[in-house]
Amino acid sequence: MTRYLAAACACLWIGAAHAFDPFVVRDIRVEGIQRIEAGTVFSYLPVKVGETMTDEKAAAAIKSLFATGFFKDVRLEVQRDVLIVMVEERPAVTQIDFIGNKEFEKEALRKGLREIGLAEGRSFDKALLDQAEQEIKRQYLSRGLYGASVVATVTPLERNRVGVSFSINEGDVTKIRQINIIGNNAFREKDLLDLFVLQTPGWLTWYTKNDQYSKQKLSGDLETLRSFYLNNGYLEFSIDSTQVSITPDKKDIYITVNIREGDKYTVSDVNLGGDMLLPESELRGLVQLKPGETFSRQKLNESTKNITDRLGNEGYAFANANAVPELDKAAKRVALTIMIDPGRRVYVRRINVSGNTRSRDEVVRREMRQLEGAYYDADKIQKSKLRLDRLGYFTEVDVETPAVPGTSDQVDVSIKVKEKPTGAITLGAGFSSEEKVILSGSISQQNIFGSGKHITAALSTSKVNRNASLSFTNPYYTVDGVSRGFDIYKRRLDASYLSLGYYTTDTTGAGVRFGIPLTEVDNLGLGLGVENTKLGINETSPTTYKEFVQIFGNDNTTVPGTIGWIREQRDSALTPTSGTLIRANLEAGLPGGTLKYYKLTEQVQWYYPLSRTYTFMLNGEIGTADGTEGKPLPFYKNFYAGGVSSVRGYDSYSLGPRDDLGDPIGGTRRLVGNAEVLFPMPGTGMDRSMRLSVFVDAGQVWGAGEKMSMSDLRYSTGLAFNWTSPVGPIRLSYGFPLNIQEGDRIQRMQFLLGQVF
Repeated sequence: MTRYLAAACACLWIGAAHAFDPFVVRDIRVEGIQRIEAGTVFSYLPVKVGETMTDEKAAAAIKSLFATGFFKDVRLEVQRDVLIVMVEERPAVTQIDFIGNKEFEKEALRKGLREIGLAEGRSFDKALLDQAEQEIKRQYLSRGLYGASVVATVTPLERNRVGVSFSINEGDVTKIRQINIIGNNAFREKDLLDLFVLQTPGWLTWYTKNDQYSKQKLSGDLETLRSFYLNNGYLEFSIDSTQVSITPDKKDIYITVNIREGDKYTVSDVNLGGDMLLPESELRGLVQLKPGETFSRQKLNESTKNITDRLGNEGYAFANANAVPELDKAAKRVALTIMIDPGRRVYVRRINVSGNTRSRDEVVRREMRQLEGAYYDADKIQKSKLRLDRLGYFTEVDVETPAVPGTSDQVDVSIKVKEKPTGAITLGAGFSSEEKVILSGSISQQNIFGSGKHITAALSTSKVNRNASLSFTNPYYTVDGVSRGFDIYKRRLDASYLSLGYYTTDTTGAGVRFGIPLTEVDNLGLGLGVENTKLGINETSPTTYKEFVQIFGNDNTTVPGTIGWIREQRDSALTPTSGTLIRANLEAGLPGGTLKYYKLTEQVQWYYPLSRTYTFMLNGEIGTADGTEGKPLPFYKNFYAGGVSSVRGYDSYSLGPRDDLGDPIGGTRRLVGNAEVLFPMPGTGMDRSMRLSVFVDAGQVWGAGEKMSMSDLRYSTGLAFNWTSPVGPIRLSYGFPLNIQEGDRIQRMQFLLGQVF
């Protein structure tokens, strides 16, 4: 039977060519080709001129040419030892069009079809049409459009070409109508569903799309649910089944998750075993789980990670720490033994950099804290990656440490970066309750000629401020990371639009600055400049302003010197949830200028995660300033408080001393404190870019000669909205002043939209 089947299969391929006796091929001719080059046909033939042609080679030739997908028919003929290859080409796809698509751009649909082999310029294969329809439906299913239908139409065109069009009826978006969790006893279903990204329709789901079913999102939600139970001691938790059903009209989806919680376990003991290398007391300090506590998989994973990371810092790149549990089901207790295998100590042979087509190698390598030829240090490699991420030159930074082939104690550090455009021309517009309409524009290049140097020219204007500036920074003025920068600027301020005592300033200046890295998180800044300020006042200006101009004139030159220190330990600069930020800055008018003064400020921010969704923030700011050498502090250097950036609920810049007309004039000392609980916007899941907060603010400004007293502080509370939007931060707050005094100016709704970017 097998012999007959093999013979039948051979006939399928040889049938297109007449059986012939073997002969030596004198020439090969191709007939019937229109678009395909003859050389392409020759390349698939198993016989060349001068070689012997046999029936086996003829069958192989036909099979090979059919396999290309270029031809509908292939025949072989022989005339006087000349092999004639006669082909009929498949038509070419000259255009692919879509009718009725709204959810997807045409190019996105074409990309999906290209991946299955249907694309403009390729040969047309009817067998691909069904696959194409299914691929388009698959893309619509990913957007929750389960009722979408697709019909393909093929239109023959001249010169053996075809056009393919897909008529799409998208239908309605299928929404999740209900999610049920069955089997829960320890926790309320509502609390468990709050862990899910998927949800039923709400007032923000039109934006998040989280009410549309996604298999990937559901898998992520189930893993989140499993982690939640394991982190709360339920070691035997399991998800027995998950049912996803859709209504006949394909408009609603119902999800049911059946779970088994099991018993809650506490930790009876935690032991260390294996080859510890380091003192046991030190390794025990890295273990997060303690006897008597509720078991938590998260704490256990953190413990094993801490141990392997610590060993990695000593050069043991392939260290392992695995926990072995022993369950006492009767007592509902678990004993853990963490077995440690450090492996061999390794060192770094070579650091390889790839993907930096624009940036020079040195721009990447100078951020590396791991050195070639040194022992592997996981902490230094992580710090190196973090520093590369912070440069802002790359969209992706991947760091791998592959073992060197043929060795057991060497690794390479492979850094692969994906560069992004670092030059930008930006135009911005915004609105704030303080400065009203803000217009801005800038031209910048953060990575000139791939050197890592920055240059920026910026212009912004509003009713209050008009600024023009040019700055240049070399982040590696010295090889050890000391930066140097230059600034030239021109600024105009009209305080009358801030409801202050009337004055204007026109300042032109230039300066040089240096940044000195003290540690990985500490930086010292030094600056020296010279600036000329022209003051404008009128008869309505406060008496103190007039007296200042009478003594020093309305045209002054200052030599400002600055020294500042910053410690940045937050987990994110835009949406922090943990860590601290400390800033201290001193500005002083130095000899050589007509004005002598100092201005000292300090800020401390602290973030603490209360849970996966709630973050507690404390912010404190204090400042003091005065004149020196018997001269007063220039009034335009005064401190102010009140507004969306300090004490919300009170009018901007309104707190503190006032003139005879009741207008704020600022002061020489300032104290501000803020306490906030931040949490995600309802309906946005765990998206931290859009957060609400409940706040309590306190602050005040005191003038020269006034005693700082806590009884003078103004307090407020309220609700705030913060969004790190694609066009810049948006901040809105509604504040309730708690201790209004006579003369206080109240502004409950305050906002900042489209800040200069």
